[in-house]
Amino acid sequence: MVEITSPRFKANAREALADKDLQRALTKVPSGFIAKRAKAREKLPEFDALRDRARDIKNHTLAHLDLYLERFEAKVKENGGHVHWAADAAEAREIVLKICRDLDARTVTKGKTMISEEIGLNDYLEEQGIEPVETDLGEYIIQLRKEHPSHIIAPAIHVNRDQVEADFRRVHGHLPQDRDLTAPETLLGEARGILRDRFLKADVGITGANFLVAETGTSIIVTNEGNGDLTQTLPKAHVVLASIEKITPTLQDVSQNLRVLARSATGQDMSVYTTFSTGPRRADDPDGPGEYHVVLLDNGRSSMLGSEFEEMLRCIRCGACMNHCPVYHTVGGHAYGWVYPGPMGAVLTPSLIGVDKAGHLPNASTFCGRCEEVCPMRIPLPKMMRHWREREFERHLQPATQRWGIKGWAFFARRPALYRAASGIAMRLLGAMGRKRGRFASLPLAGGWTSHRDFPSPQGKTFQQQWAERKR
Repeated sequence: MVEITSPRFKANAREALADKDLQRALTKVPSGFIAKRAKAREKLPEFDALRDRARDIKNHTLAHLDLYLERFEAKVKENGGHVHWAADAAEAREIVLKICRDLDARTVTKGKTMISEEIGLNDYLEEQGIEPVETDLGEYIIQLRKEHPSHIIAPAIHVNRDQVEADFRRVHGHLPQDRDLTAPETLLGEARGILRDRFLKADVGITGANFLVAETGTSIIVTNEGNGDLTQTLPKAHVVLASIEKITPTLQDVSQNLRVLARSATGQDMSVYTTFSTGPRRADDPDGPGEYHVVLLDNGRSSMLGSEFEEMLRCIRCGACMNHCPVYHTVGGHAYGWVYPGPMGAVLTPSLIGVDKAGHLPNASTFCGRCEEVCPMRIPLPKMMRHWREREFERHLQPATQRWGIKGWAFFARRPALYRAASGIAMRLLGAMGRKRGRFASLPLAGGWTSHRDFPSPQGKTFQQQWAERKR
Protein backbone atom coordinates (compact mmCIF):
# COMPACT_ATOMS: atom_id res chain seq x y z
CA MET A 1 0.00 0.00 0.00
CA VAL A 2 1.09 3.62 -0.53
CA GLU A 3 2.83 4.82 2.60
CA ILE A 4 1.32 8.02 3.97
CA THR A 5 4.12 10.46 4.78
CA SER A 6 2.01 13.61 5.02
CA PRO A 7 2.93 14.04 8.72
CA ARG A 8 6.55 14.37 7.50
CA PHE A 9 5.76 17.18 5.08
CA LYS A 10 8.44 19.53 6.43
CA ALA A 11 11.13 16.86 6.20
CA ASN A 12 9.85 15.82 2.77
CA ALA A 13 10.06 19.43 1.60
CA ARG A 14 13.63 19.79 2.80
CA GLU A 15 14.61 16.61 0.93
CA ALA A 16 12.88 17.89 -2.20
CA LEU A 17 14.72 21.19 -2.05
CA ALA A 18 18.04 19.34 -1.82
CA ASP A 19 17.25 16.99 -4.73
CA LYS A 20 18.99 18.49 -7.76
CA ASP A 21 17.37 16.10 -10.27
CA LEU A 22 13.92 16.95 -8.90
CA GLN A 23 14.60 20.68 -8.98
CA ARG A 24 15.67 20.41 -12.60
CA ALA A 25 12.55 18.41 -13.47
CA LEU A 26 10.21 20.84 -11.71
CA THR A 27 11.22 23.64 -14.08
CA LYS A 28 8.98 21.89 -16.63
CA VAL A 29 5.83 22.58 -14.62
CA PRO A 30 5.42 26.35 -15.14
CA SER A 31 6.92 26.30 -18.63
CA GLY A 32 4.82 23.34 -19.74
CA PHE A 33 1.40 24.34 -18.42
CA ILE A 34 0.89 27.99 -17.48
CA ALA A 35 1.45 29.63 -20.86
CA LYS A 36 -0.60 26.96 -22.66
CA ARG A 37 -3.58 27.49 -20.38
CA ALA A 38 -3.35 31.26 -20.83
CA LYS A 39 -3.39 30.91 -24.62
CA ALA A 40 -6.33 28.51 -24.54
CA ARG A 41 -8.25 30.91 -22.31
CA GLU A 42 -7.56 33.88 -24.58
CA LYS A 43 -8.89 32.00 -27.61
CA LEU A 44 -12.22 31.35 -25.89
CA PRO A 45 -13.92 34.63 -24.88
CA GLU A 46 -16.69 32.81 -23.00
CA PHE A 47 -14.22 30.79 -20.90
CA ASP A 48 -15.10 32.46 -17.58
CA ALA A 49 -18.82 32.15 -18.31
CA LEU A 50 -18.25 28.44 -18.94
CA ARG A 51 -16.50 28.20 -15.56
CA ASP A 52 -19.53 29.75 -13.88
CA ARG A 53 -21.82 27.29 -15.61
CA ALA A 54 -19.57 24.34 -14.69
CA ARG A 55 -19.61 25.43 -11.05
CA ASP A 56 -23.41 25.70 -11.08
CA ILE A 57 -23.83 22.27 -12.65
CA LYS A 58 -21.66 20.70 -9.99
CA ASN A 59 -23.37 22.53 -7.14
CA HIS A 60 -26.74 21.31 -8.39
CA THR A 61 -25.43 17.75 -8.69
CA LEU A 62 -23.99 17.72 -5.17
CA ALA A 63 -27.28 19.07 -3.77
CA HIS A 64 -29.10 16.08 -5.31
CA LEU A 65 -26.26 13.55 -5.33
CA ASP A 66 -28.30 10.65 -3.96
CA LEU A 67 -30.89 10.95 -6.72
CA TYR A 68 -28.31 11.11 -9.50
CA LEU A 69 -26.35 8.16 -8.08
CA GLU A 70 -29.51 6.05 -8.02
CA ARG A 71 -30.34 7.12 -11.57
CA PHE A 72 -26.84 6.22 -12.73
CA GLU A 73 -27.04 2.77 -11.12
CA ALA A 74 -30.39 2.07 -12.77
CA LYS A 75 -29.10 3.04 -16.22
CA VAL A 76 -25.94 0.95 -15.88
CA LYS A 77 -28.03 -2.09 -14.97
CA GLU A 78 -30.42 -1.35 -17.82
CA ASN A 79 -27.43 -1.41 -20.19
CA GLY A 80 -26.24 -4.79 -18.88
CA GLY A 81 -23.59 -3.54 -16.48
CA HIS A 82 -23.03 -3.84 -12.73
CA VAL A 83 -22.61 -1.18 -10.03
CA HIS A 84 -20.74 -1.93 -6.81
CA TRP A 85 -20.81 0.38 -3.78
CA ALA A 86 -17.63 0.68 -1.69
CA ALA A 87 -17.68 2.50 1.62
CA ASP A 88 -13.91 2.54 1.97
CA ALA A 89 -10.66 1.51 0.29
CA ALA A 90 -10.65 -2.03 1.69
CA GLU A 91 -14.12 -2.75 0.36
CA ALA A 92 -13.21 -1.36 -3.06
CA ARG A 93 -10.12 -3.57 -3.26
CA GLU A 94 -12.14 -6.65 -2.33
CA ILE A 95 -14.75 -5.89 -5.00
CA VAL A 96 -12.08 -5.61 -7.71
CA LEU A 97 -10.39 -8.79 -6.51
CA LYS A 98 -13.65 -10.75 -6.68
CA ILE A 99 -14.26 -9.57 -10.26
CA CYS A 100 -10.75 -10.71 -11.19
CA ARG A 101 -11.13 -14.03 -9.37
CA ASP A 102 -14.45 -14.75 -11.08
CA LEU A 103 -12.74 -14.35 -14.46
CA ASP A 104 -9.61 -16.26 -13.38
CA ALA A 105 -7.61 -13.12 -14.21
CA ARG A 106 -3.82 -13.23 -14.11
CA THR A 107 -3.00 -9.91 -15.74
CA VAL A 108 -4.81 -6.58 -15.34
CA THR A 109 -4.13 -3.55 -17.50
CA LYS A 110 -4.91 -0.15 -16.05
CA GLY A 111 -5.68 3.19 -17.58
CA LYS A 112 -4.90 6.20 -15.45
CA THR A 113 -6.96 6.23 -12.26
CA MET A 114 -6.21 8.23 -9.13
CA ILE A 115 -8.77 6.16 -7.22
CA SER A 116 -6.65 3.04 -7.69
CA GLU A 117 -3.77 5.01 -6.15
CA GLU A 118 -6.04 6.11 -3.31
CA ILE A 119 -7.03 2.54 -2.44
CA GLY A 120 -3.55 1.05 -2.99
CA LEU A 121 -4.84 -1.35 -5.63
CA ASN A 122 -1.60 -2.32 -7.38
CA ASP A 123 0.16 -3.64 -4.29
CA TYR A 124 -3.00 -5.46 -3.22
CA LEU A 125 -3.41 -7.24 -6.55
CA GLU A 126 0.25 -8.25 -6.59
CA GLU A 127 -0.15 -9.75 -3.12
CA GLN A 128 -3.02 -11.83 -4.52
CA GLY A 129 -0.95 -13.14 -7.42
CA ILE A 130 -2.43 -10.82 -10.08
CA GLU A 131 -0.12 -8.65 -12.20
CA PRO A 132 -1.29 -5.03 -12.62
CA VAL A 133 0.23 -3.18 -15.56
CA GLU A 134 -0.04 0.61 -15.86
CA THR A 135 -0.52 1.58 -19.50
CA ASP A 136 -0.37 5.37 -19.29
CA LEU A 137 3.28 6.10 -20.13
CA GLY A 138 3.85 8.30 -17.09
CA GLU A 139 2.15 5.78 -14.79
CA TYR A 140 4.16 2.94 -16.36
CA ILE A 141 7.40 4.80 -15.62
CA ILE A 142 6.57 5.40 -11.97
CA GLN A 143 5.33 1.82 -11.58
CA LEU A 144 8.79 0.65 -12.63
CA ARG A 145 10.23 3.01 -10.02
CA LYS A 146 7.75 1.82 -7.36
CA GLU A 147 6.57 5.39 -6.75
CA HIS A 148 3.20 7.09 -6.71
CA PRO A 149 2.29 9.99 -9.02
CA SER A 150 3.78 13.38 -8.29
CA HIS A 151 1.13 15.15 -10.38
CA ILE A 152 -2.45 14.11 -11.12
CA ILE A 153 -2.22 14.56 -14.91
CA ALA A 154 1.56 14.28 -15.44
CA PRO A 155 2.46 11.53 -12.97
CA ALA A 156 6.15 11.27 -13.95
CA ILE A 157 6.88 14.97 -14.30
CA HIS A 158 9.50 14.65 -11.55
CA VAL A 159 11.57 12.19 -13.62
CA ASN A 160 14.11 13.20 -16.28
CA ARG A 161 15.02 11.35 -19.48
CA ASP A 162 18.25 9.87 -18.09
CA GLN A 163 16.37 8.31 -15.19
CA VAL A 164 13.77 6.82 -17.54
CA GLU A 165 16.51 5.29 -19.68
CA ALA A 166 18.15 3.76 -16.61
CA ASP A 167 14.83 2.28 -15.46
CA PHE A 168 14.09 0.82 -18.90
CA ARG A 169 17.53 -0.80 -19.11
CA ARG A 170 17.10 -2.22 -15.61
CA VAL A 171 13.60 -3.67 -16.15
CA HIS A 172 13.61 -4.55 -19.87
CA GLY A 173 16.57 -6.90 -19.47
CA HIS A 174 15.50 -9.17 -22.35
CA LEU A 175 16.22 -6.44 -24.90
CA PRO A 176 19.69 -5.80 -26.42
CA GLN A 177 21.89 -3.84 -24.04
CA ASP A 178 23.46 -1.83 -26.86
CA ARG A 179 20.12 -0.40 -28.06
CA ASP A 180 19.91 3.37 -28.48
CA LEU A 181 17.66 5.06 -25.91
CA THR A 182 19.03 8.58 -26.19
CA ALA A 183 15.92 10.14 -27.76
CA PRO A 184 12.44 10.45 -26.25
CA GLU A 185 11.04 8.76 -29.37
CA THR A 186 13.10 5.62 -28.75
CA LEU A 187 11.94 5.45 -25.13
CA LEU A 188 8.34 5.81 -26.26
CA GLY A 189 8.75 3.15 -28.93
CA GLU A 190 10.19 0.69 -26.43
CA ALA A 191 7.37 1.28 -23.94
CA ARG A 192 4.81 0.89 -26.71
CA GLY A 193 6.25 -2.49 -27.71
CA ILE A 194 6.27 -3.76 -24.13
CA LEU A 195 2.74 -2.56 -23.40
CA ARG A 196 1.27 -3.91 -26.64
CA ASP A 197 2.00 -7.44 -25.43
CA ARG A 198 0.38 -6.66 -22.05
CA PHE A 199 -2.76 -5.30 -23.71
CA LEU A 200 -3.24 -8.56 -25.60
CA LYS A 201 -2.68 -10.75 -22.52
CA ALA A 202 -4.89 -8.81 -20.09
CA ASP A 203 -7.96 -10.50 -18.65
CA VAL A 204 -9.39 -7.38 -16.96
CA GLY A 205 -9.01 -3.70 -17.81
CA ILE A 206 -9.36 -1.04 -15.12
CA THR A 207 -9.82 2.67 -15.77
CA GLY A 208 -10.81 5.71 -13.81
CA ALA A 209 -13.56 8.08 -14.86
CA ASN A 210 -13.42 11.81 -15.43
CA PHE A 211 -17.22 11.86 -15.49
CA LEU A 212 -20.15 9.51 -14.90
CA VAL A 213 -23.40 10.40 -16.66
CA ALA A 214 -26.60 9.74 -14.71
CA GLU A 215 -28.77 10.19 -17.80
CA THR A 216 -27.20 7.29 -19.74
CA GLY A 217 -25.11 5.24 -17.29
CA THR A 218 -21.97 6.22 -19.22
CA SER A 219 -18.40 6.51 -17.94
CA ILE A 220 -16.05 8.96 -19.66
CA ILE A 221 -12.26 9.13 -19.69
CA VAL A 222 -10.02 11.69 -21.38
CA THR A 223 -6.49 10.72 -22.45
CA ASN A 224 -3.81 11.80 -24.88
CA GLU A 225 -2.34 8.35 -25.53
CA GLY A 226 -5.25 6.05 -26.41
CA ASN A 227 -4.21 3.53 -23.78
CA GLY A 228 -7.57 3.92 -22.07
CA ASP A 229 -9.40 2.68 -25.15
CA LEU A 230 -7.26 -0.46 -25.39
CA THR A 231 -7.66 -1.05 -21.67
CA GLN A 232 -11.44 -0.92 -22.00
CA THR A 233 -12.06 -2.84 -25.21
CA LEU A 234 -9.59 -5.76 -25.31
CA PRO A 235 -10.03 -7.62 -21.96
CA LYS A 236 -12.92 -9.79 -20.82
CA ALA A 237 -14.16 -7.13 -18.42
CA HIS A 238 -13.93 -3.37 -18.02
CA VAL A 239 -13.88 -2.13 -14.42
CA VAL A 240 -14.43 1.58 -13.77
CA LEU A 241 -13.11 2.95 -10.47
CA ALA A 242 -14.74 6.26 -9.57
CA SER A 243 -15.60 8.30 -6.52
CA ILE A 244 -19.20 9.24 -5.93
CA GLU A 245 -18.84 12.92 -6.80
CA LYS A 246 -17.89 12.15 -10.44
CA ILE A 247 -21.59 12.00 -11.31
CA THR A 248 -22.87 14.54 -13.85
CA PRO A 249 -26.60 14.76 -14.69
CA THR A 250 -26.66 14.75 -18.50
CA LEU A 251 -24.53 14.40 -21.61
CA GLN A 252 -25.10 18.08 -22.31
CA ASP A 253 -23.66 18.93 -18.89
CA VAL A 254 -20.62 16.76 -19.63
CA SER A 255 -20.10 18.56 -22.95
CA GLN A 256 -20.06 21.83 -21.04
CA ASN A 257 -17.53 20.60 -18.48
CA LEU A 258 -15.25 19.06 -21.10
CA ARG A 259 -14.80 22.52 -22.62
CA VAL A 260 -13.07 23.76 -19.47
CA LEU A 261 -11.25 20.54 -18.49
CA ALA A 262 -8.59 20.19 -21.18
CA ARG A 263 -8.06 23.93 -21.50
CA SER A 264 -7.37 24.16 -17.77
CA ALA A 265 -5.22 21.04 -17.66
CA THR A 266 -2.98 21.08 -20.72
CA GLY A 267 -4.09 24.09 -22.76
CA GLN A 268 -5.77 21.88 -25.37
CA ASP A 269 -9.21 22.60 -26.78
CA MET A 270 -9.98 18.91 -26.15
CA SER A 271 -7.88 15.92 -25.17
CA VAL A 272 -6.82 13.68 -28.05
CA TYR A 273 -9.15 10.90 -26.86
CA THR A 274 -12.48 11.45 -25.13
CA THR A 275 -14.01 8.00 -24.70
CA PHE A 276 -17.62 7.24 -23.73
CA SER A 277 -18.36 3.73 -22.42
CA THR A 278 -21.90 2.53 -21.85
CA GLY A 279 -22.20 -1.08 -20.73
CA PRO A 280 -20.62 -4.31 -22.02
CA ARG A 281 -20.30 -5.42 -25.63
CA ARG A 282 -23.66 -5.86 -27.38
CA ALA A 283 -24.46 -8.57 -29.89
CA ASP A 284 -23.75 -6.37 -32.92
CA ASP A 285 -20.66 -4.62 -31.49
CA PRO A 286 -17.36 -5.44 -33.26
CA ASP A 287 -15.39 -5.30 -30.02
CA GLY A 288 -15.66 -4.42 -26.35
CA PRO A 289 -15.62 -6.13 -22.96
CA GLY A 290 -17.93 -8.99 -22.07
CA GLU A 291 -18.59 -7.45 -18.66
CA TYR A 292 -18.86 -3.84 -17.46
CA HIS A 293 -18.47 -2.99 -13.77
CA VAL A 294 -18.50 0.38 -12.00
CA VAL A 295 -17.09 0.57 -8.47
CA LEU A 296 -18.37 3.70 -6.71
CA LEU A 297 -16.13 4.71 -3.81
CA ASP A 298 -17.14 6.91 -0.90
CA ASN A 299 -14.07 6.77 1.37
CA GLY A 300 -15.04 9.85 3.38
CA ARG A 301 -16.60 11.97 0.65
CA SER A 302 -20.18 11.75 1.88
CA SER A 303 -19.05 13.32 5.17
CA MET A 304 -17.86 16.35 3.18
CA LEU A 305 -21.38 17.01 1.89
CA GLY A 306 -23.01 19.87 3.76
CA SER A 307 -19.71 20.84 5.39
CA GLU A 308 -17.39 23.76 4.75
CA PHE A 309 -15.42 21.38 2.48
CA GLU A 310 -18.27 20.40 0.14
CA GLU A 311 -17.01 22.71 -2.59
CA MET A 312 -13.89 20.53 -2.88
CA LEU A 313 -16.14 17.86 -4.39
CA ARG A 314 -16.51 20.05 -7.48
CA CYS A 315 -12.93 19.18 -8.46
CA ILE A 316 -12.54 17.63 -11.93
CA ARG A 317 -8.83 16.75 -11.44
CA CYS A 318 -7.41 19.08 -14.09
CA GLY A 319 -4.28 19.91 -12.09
CA ALA A 320 -4.46 23.65 -12.84
CA CYS A 321 -4.11 24.55 -9.15
CA MET A 322 -0.76 22.77 -8.77
CA ASN A 323 0.43 23.97 -12.19
CA HIS A 324 0.17 27.53 -10.90
CA CYS A 325 1.19 26.94 -7.27
CA PRO A 326 4.60 28.39 -6.23
CA VAL A 327 4.85 25.86 -3.40
CA TYR A 328 4.30 22.91 -5.75
CA HIS A 329 6.83 24.40 -8.18
CA THR A 330 9.37 24.31 -5.35
CA VAL A 331 8.86 20.92 -3.68
CA GLY A 332 6.90 18.82 -6.21
CA GLY A 333 4.15 16.35 -5.47
CA HIS A 334 5.80 13.62 -3.40
CA ALA A 335 6.50 16.03 -0.55
CA TYR A 336 2.75 16.12 0.14
CA GLY A 337 3.06 12.51 1.25
CA TRP A 338 0.02 10.86 -0.30
CA VAL A 339 -1.97 10.60 -3.53
CA TYR A 340 -3.20 14.17 -4.04
CA PRO A 341 -0.59 16.97 -4.14
CA GLY A 342 -0.72 20.73 -4.45
CA PRO A 343 -3.53 23.01 -3.29
CA MET A 344 -6.29 20.50 -4.07
CA GLY A 345 -4.41 17.90 -2.05
CA ALA A 346 -3.99 20.34 0.82
CA VAL A 347 -7.79 20.40 1.10
CA LEU A 348 -8.78 16.90 0.00
CA THR A 349 -6.14 14.90 1.86
CA PRO A 350 -7.13 16.08 5.37
CA SER A 351 -10.75 15.37 4.40
CA LEU A 352 -9.93 11.76 3.54
CA ILE A 353 -7.21 10.74 6.01
CA GLY A 354 -7.70 13.29 8.79
CA VAL A 355 -6.21 16.63 9.76
CA ASP A 356 -4.14 14.86 12.42
CA LYS A 357 -2.16 13.17 9.62
CA ALA A 358 -2.30 15.92 7.00
CA GLY A 359 -2.43 19.13 9.03
CA HIS A 360 0.85 20.40 7.61
CA LEU A 361 -0.51 20.52 4.06
CA PRO A 362 -2.96 23.45 4.48
CA ASN A 363 -0.11 25.34 6.15
CA ALA A 364 2.03 24.91 3.03
CA SER A 365 0.41 27.82 1.25
CA THR A 366 1.25 31.46 0.72
CA PHE A 367 -2.46 32.19 0.12
CA CYS A 368 -1.48 33.97 -3.07
CA GLY A 369 -4.82 32.86 -4.51
CA ARG A 370 -3.52 31.65 -7.87
CA CYS A 371 -5.11 28.23 -7.37
CA GLU A 372 -8.59 29.69 -6.95
CA GLU A 373 -8.01 32.13 -9.80
CA VAL A 374 -7.33 29.37 -12.35
CA CYS A 375 -9.65 26.61 -11.07
CA PRO A 376 -12.21 25.80 -13.80
CA MET A 377 -14.78 24.95 -11.12
CA ARG A 378 -14.06 28.10 -9.09
CA ILE A 379 -13.24 26.15 -5.93
CA PRO A 380 -12.24 28.53 -3.09
CA LEU A 381 -9.16 26.52 -2.11
CA PRO A 382 -7.53 29.19 0.12
CA LYS A 383 -10.75 29.55 2.13
CA MET A 384 -10.91 25.81 2.77
CA MET A 385 -7.23 25.66 3.70
CA ARG A 386 -7.98 28.32 6.32
CA HIS A 387 -10.81 26.13 7.62
CA TRP A 388 -8.37 23.25 8.03
CA ARG A 389 -5.96 25.54 9.89
CA GLU A 390 -8.80 26.44 12.22
CA ARG A 391 -9.60 22.74 12.76
CA GLU A 392 -5.95 22.04 13.50
CA PHE A 393 -5.87 24.86 16.05
CA GLU A 394 -9.14 23.74 17.68
CA ARG A 395 -7.80 20.21 18.16
CA HIS A 396 -4.51 21.44 19.66
CA LEU A 397 -2.50 19.70 16.91
CA GLN A 398 -0.01 22.55 16.52
CA PRO A 399 3.13 22.94 18.65
CA ALA A 400 2.52 24.76 21.91
CA THR A 401 4.83 27.64 20.94
CA GLN A 402 2.85 28.22 17.76
CA ARG A 403 -0.44 28.12 19.62
CA TRP A 404 0.76 30.61 22.21
CA GLY A 405 2.05 32.88 19.45
CA ILE A 406 -1.35 32.84 17.73
CA LYS A 407 -3.12 33.48 21.03
CA GLY A 408 -0.79 36.41 21.72
CA TRP A 409 -1.45 37.91 18.33
CA ALA A 410 -5.22 37.37 18.78
CA PHE A 411 -5.10 39.16 22.15
CA PHE A 412 -3.71 42.29 20.50
CA ALA A 413 -5.80 41.97 17.33
CA ARG A 414 -9.03 42.08 19.36
CA ARG A 415 -7.86 45.32 21.01
CA PRO A 416 -7.15 47.77 18.17
CA ALA A 417 -5.87 50.60 20.34
CA LEU A 418 -3.43 48.31 22.14
CA TYR A 419 -2.42 46.71 18.82
CA ARG A 420 -1.62 50.10 17.27
CA ALA A 421 0.35 51.19 20.32
CA ALA A 422 2.35 47.94 20.55
CA SER A 423 3.06 47.74 16.82
CA GLY A 424 4.08 51.40 16.77
CA ILE A 425 6.55 50.87 19.63
CA ALA A 426 7.94 47.70 18.03
CA MET A 427 8.33 49.41 14.68
CA ARG A 428 10.19 52.40 16.11
CA LEU A 429 12.43 50.13 18.18
CA LEU A 430 13.29 47.82 15.28
CA GLY A 431 13.73 50.79 12.99
CA ALA A 432 16.26 52.36 15.34
CA MET A 433 18.13 49.08 15.88
CA GLY A 434 18.28 48.31 12.15
CA ARG A 435 19.00 51.83 10.91
CA LYS A 436 22.64 51.09 10.14
CA ARG A 437 22.30 47.88 8.06
CA GLY A 438 18.65 48.16 7.04
CA ARG A 439 17.99 44.52 7.88
CA PHE A 440 18.40 41.88 10.58
CA ALA A 441 20.26 38.60 10.11
CA SER A 442 18.58 37.20 13.23
CA LEU A 443 15.79 38.17 15.61
CA PRO A 444 14.35 36.60 18.77
CA LEU A 445 11.19 34.53 18.06
CA ALA A 446 11.71 34.95 14.28
CA GLY A 447 14.19 32.17 13.58
CA GLY A 448 11.84 30.50 11.13
CA TRP A 449 12.22 33.57 8.92
CA THR A 450 15.80 34.70 9.56
CA SER A 451 17.32 31.23 9.20
CA HIS A 452 16.56 31.51 5.48
CA ARG A 453 16.48 35.26 4.77
CA ASP A 454 17.13 38.63 6.36
CA PHE A 455 14.31 40.52 8.03
CA PRO A 456 13.99 44.06 6.64
CA SER A 457 14.20 46.92 9.11
CA PRO A 458 10.91 48.88 9.37
CA GLN A 459 10.98 52.25 7.63
CA GLY A 460 8.51 55.12 7.48
CA LYS A 461 5.03 54.94 8.93
CA THR A 462 2.89 51.91 9.74
CA PHE A 463 0.27 50.66 7.33
CA GLN A 464 -2.49 51.86 9.68
CA GLN A 465 -0.98 55.34 9.81
CA GLN A 466 -0.66 55.55 6.04
CA TRP A 467 -4.23 54.26 5.60
CA ALA A 468 -5.57 56.86 8.01
CA GLU A 469 -3.76 59.63 6.15
CA ARG A 470 -5.20 58.48 2.83
CA LYS A 471 -8.71 58.46 4.25
CA ARG A 472 -8.24 62.01 5.51
